[in-house]
Amino acid sequence: MIVDGSSPLPLKRRRFTNIDSMEAASAKTKLAAAKEKFGREIHVFETEGPSPIQNEVPSTEESDDFYEFTAEDYHQVMATKKEDNYLKTRKTREAEEAARRSRVTKAVIRVRFPDNHTLEVTFHPSETIQCLYDLIMKVISRPDLPFYLYTTPPKKQIKDMTQDIFSAGFIPGAIVYFSYDLPKGDNATAADSAAFLLDEVTSLKGLEVIAGAEQAEAVQSAPEPGVGASTVPFPIAQTSKPSEKKPGRPKWFKM
Repeated sequence: MIVDGSSPLPLKRRRFTNIDSMEAASAKTKLAAAKEKFGREIHVFETEGPSPIQNEVPSTEESDDFYEFTAEDYHQVMATKKEDNYLKTRKTREAEEAARRSRVTKAVIRVRFPDNHTLEVTFHPSETIQCLYDLIMKVISRPDLPFYLYTTPPKKQIKDMTQDIFSAGFIPGAIVYFSYDLPKGDNATAADSAAFLLDEVTSLKGLEVIAGAEQAEAVQSAPEPGVGASTVPFPIAQTSKPSEKKPGRPKWFKM
């Protein structure tokens, strides 16, 4: 799984009471239309902080000693290899891999664009990276320009389109970054300054909140268990006590 430290900007959510049913229905209609057009349920939101810049040079560099392979590193690597290769047979490893695959049913991929917009899409782990590229071609405003996706850190371009999402390590989710594959110059600057996503895709931002507001309001307005119910107490069963008889006079006693 690939994650980073950034987080989505908090959406300025209105109170559920200010969102009428017509507005919620309109949001649901737009989301359904986008799903039908692009073939998937997509979500769009903004993230704070700039996206990683292509070929960004770090301000500080580590010394050569930092990258030196020590004896301790060697023993740790060898111990891991022994555990993986000798203690487990190939059949065992394949069975464990198949078990892991069967437990994972979806992968949430977030594609981060340089303008801080993020596209969130759900894939099946058996789908290939090519499926992700095909979707990106549908939602970007300039599909005629070459682009690539990459992960960071360290920066690694995603090139194998035949690899499935599970094998790529994008489970249960991952964040990948979008960049145009253009030489530095006026064309690259103009492309990066324009909108990356289609207007109809950007307009989906925040609609899932509005669409879910009506349902959330219905849950909040539902009466709590016991409210308005009959307050007549249940009859309490009382155990009958044996009646105490007053001591009588013996029949043979006469005054």
